[in-house]
Amino acid sequence: MLIIGIAGGTGSGKTTVVNKIINSLPAGEVAVMPQDSYYKDSSHIAPEERSKINFDEPAAIEWTLLVDHLKKLKEGTTIEMPTYSYLTCTRQEETVTVHPSDVIIVEGILVLNDPSIRELLDIKVFVDADPDDRLIRVIARDCIERGRTPEIVINRYQDVLKPMHMQYIEPCKRYADLIVPQGGSNTVAINLLTDYIESRLRKGSMRGVTTC
Repeated sequence: MLIIGIAGGTGSGKTTVVNKIINSLPAGEVAVMPQDSYYKDSSHIAPEERSKINFDEPAAIEWTLLVDHLKKLKEGTTIEMPTYSYLTCTRQEETVTVHPSDVIIVEGILVLNDPSIRELLDIKVFVDADPDDRLIRVIARDCIERGRTPEIVINRYQDVLKPMHMQYIEPCKRYADLIVPQGGSNTVAINLLTDYIESRLRKGSMRGVTTC
């Protein structure tokens, strides 16, 4: 099993990189565990207070559960991954069954921030992108998928996303084995990453092969 951590700022193109990795490998070989699925449940907090929660700092994530699930997958145990609603800011009753796979991708803005997660990663990737490009993607995504106005998104970017990025996300570059500039449009870097993953998988499969 190969566990890959893919981090980077909001709107940097992490999902695009993940999808290109998935498409480059045989079907069923990759399981994806979004960091966002492990946001702490805030259903006990009044709805008007939930909007004030800072979801871009490490304290918002239930790291212990994510670590536990990764360890169980490494041991060959199937887990039930939680789901989270961006609209209500609460953990949902539904879960997603994740089986042990050849490749496990843990994706999220803070994946490289937590030391206990980094220890479990075989490959650490940081997806980098120009701040203006990231802001444009965030505006488009939040307005379409999360029902926010451009003004709300821009204010949140200036007040929360940008300072949290500089404090917690940008410094994580130092832990990365590979930095992917220009986000998901960097075909060369993504091809290098997928080629390396495939070579690691081939080496792993050959360990159990004996020759006469």
